[in-house]
Amino acid sequence: MTNPTDRALSRAERQAMPVALDVAVEIAKHNGVCIRPVVLRRLDTHTGTTEDVNVPCGTTMEAKCPPCAKRNRYLRMAQCREGWHLDAEPSITPDEPTEEQRWLVEFRADMQAQRDAADKAGDDTTDLDAVLVGLDEEISAAGMRGNLLGRTAAKRNRSTRRRQDAPDLPKRVRQNTTLGRTFTSSDGKAYRPSLFITLTLPSYGKIRAGQGVPVDPDTYDYPRAARDALHFSKLVDRFVQNLRRVAGYDVQYFSSVEPQKRLAPHLHMAVRGTMPRAEIKAIAAATYHQVWWPSVDEVRFEGEHLPVWTERPERAEPYPDGQDGDYLDPATGELLPTWHEALNRLDADEDAEPLHVVRFGPQVDVQGVLSGTPDADQCIRYLSKYLTKSLGDTLDADNPAQRAHAARMTEALRYEPCSPACPNWLRYGVQPKNAKAGMAPGRCRGKAHKPEHLGYAGRRVLVSRKWSNKTLSEHKRDRRTWVLEALGLADQPTDLHRYVWKPVPAGDDNIPSLALRLLRMVAERQRWRATLLALEARATGQDLSAMREAA
Repeated sequence: MTNPTDRALSRAERQAMPVALDVAVEIAKHNGVCIRPVVLRRLDTHTGTTEDVNVPCGTTMEAKCPPCAKRNRYLRMAQCREGWHLDAEPSITPDEPTEEQRWLVEFRADMQAQRDAADKAGDDTTDLDAVLVGLDEEISAAGMRGNLLGRTAAKRNRSTRRRQDAPDLPKRVRQNTTLGRTFTSSDGKAYRPSLFITLTLPSYGKIRAGQGVPVDPDTYDYPRAARDALHFSKLVDRFVQNLRRVAGYDVQYFSSVEPQKRLAPHLHMAVRGTMPRAEIKAIAAATYHQVWWPSVDEVRFEGEHLPVWTERPERAEPYPDGQDGDYLDPATGELLPTWHEALNRLDADEDAEPLHVVRFGPQVDVQGVLSGTPDADQCIRYLSKYLTKSLGDTLDADNPAQRAHAARMTEALRYEPCSPACPNWLRYGVQPKNAKAGMAPGRCRGKAHKPEHLGYAGRRVLVSRKWSNKTLSEHKRDRRTWVLEALGLADQPTDLHRYVWKPVPAGDDNIPSLALRLLRMVAERQRWRATLLALEARATGQDLSAMREAA
């Protein structure tokens, strides 16, 4: 064995030796241990003792932590499998309110009455307002969903009349169920099929087969592709709304957004219940989303000529959204319209057109799936195939044409507004929502403008609320319970108020090195695995003994 401290070795020979930390990381990956554990200090309020605990990072990206990404992928697969082919309605019944919750709401009603009386009499309500804010916080902390204030901001009403270029959809009477239809075969067996739907965006130009790059990049519609990617999540919401209207029942779904080779997002959706394929395709063709934002046809500020932030502008009305300043035109000193003012102008214009209308493409794939079949398992694996990677990770690093295609897409997204708060609105003479000093066009830090996301800033996994009647945390708790039962350990209920968790500051001398922490976690994981294997062998032996006795 070669000693790396041997001075007789050349530099090249020493550099060729593996790094000990890298080996520890590879061992951790092989054993399914998080390679980026976060150290938290736990204080036991009952005993007064403190303990440093290694907590998995929980990242969903394989490039950052493959073991955590793999666990999250399996967790999503379990969530998809449990909710896809339910044959009974998920039980969602709220708990009865406790005495404490009742008392808080009643006390809140008394304080609200006192506040209203003081306001009617013209008295100062500052102290009562502070009491109401504190009560609302206590009500939320007491375990009640929602709030008592309702909508605090006025909702903008748009015309709900369908576009003339979109076909009408049938509407069935709504039934209070989440289950699809049941079919009975000739032999009396009942089947409850479900659907696997794939939706794509339209074409922006001819693509080279198998490569995902435009045949002619100069004629490829990058601006439209960028806007479609930015608003793809809203289009998916509209599709679900239309699907439920036509189906006539509360359709439940599990869907994932994945990248195509041409870098456009597309959707895979597992739907509980079934509908005719022609209806699904008609719904996709009739679904659209209109983006009612100010126009971006005219570029007013670019280069060195950018709006200037001023702290104390002369404004008669109070600052909207709590702004403490405004942007103005450096040449004329004119204040730029705020986001709300720009929308008000858009509402007042009867001839206004939406900034963009996004639709699905003509390619719609619909498959019928039965529970417990190989097709169902294959669809579940396909739904979770790319969840451990960002949209940009599908790029072929050895393909210059695809890298150039991604660079053009990123450039098309650079000055495209991604949200009402995007700094790119300054380029078109509009102040972003909640504007603040230091904003500049082309420097948005939003998720959509990062190259690895390719314009899509929404969630990668979309799950309806009544899919499996469990949250992701509850699915994770089920797996934990199974492991504890297999190990023969009791699942003790955790007192949420017993422990106080605090992050450990960087540079703490009491924290072991990353390599040492990984080694300890690997040893613990190996002990768990050995125990599980021993239990499995014992269970197998008992089954064999029972079979021999029966024989």
